[in-house]
Amino acid sequence: MKSRTRARHLALQFLYQVDLLGQEKIEDLTAFLKGEEKPGDARTYARHLVEGTLEARESLDGTIQSVAQNWDISRMAVIDRNVLRLASFELLKCDDIPPNVAINEAIELGKRFSTAQSGSFINGILDKIKNQHLEAQPEESPEPAPEPAPEPAPEPEPEADPKAECAPSPEEPETP
Repeated sequence: MKSRTRARHLALQFLYQVDLLGQEKIEDLTAFLKGEEKPGDARTYARHLVEGTLEARESLDGTIQSVAQNWDISRMAVIDRNVLRLASFELLKCDDIPPNVAINEAIELGKRFSTAQSGSFINGILDKIKNQHLEAQPEESPEPAPEPAPEPAPEPEPEADPKAECAPSPEEPETP
């Protein structure tokens, strides 16, 4: 199993626990990951996914709810709801994850951990989110070439991209 796929499995399992047992469960993330996966890329990316998804949970839930016709997010199956949160985080916040990869991985998570029908349910919602997201992004048009200036002006500092790549920071050393 690829490390990012494994990381998604771990992240889903932990998000499921938090959803059922409450926010205080978040404190157990390090212990959970230590017990489930050896140090490496999968554990680091799983931590990134869990922390990012939980941090953006309110806005992710709003986005999911806005496209889920006739479905209240609180009434969705717990696994489906958390697969949608996880995949929505990757779709909306991770520039380095192609949208189709995030959606296909989510469909497989739904089929594996929920029901066979979950795949099409998850696909439909994530496809709507992807389409809304792509429509909301301004189209990049080529800028006209600037006229030559007599003296080069200092370049302004680039603005921080609010949607940074979804590459997790290196895992901090864990204390025994």
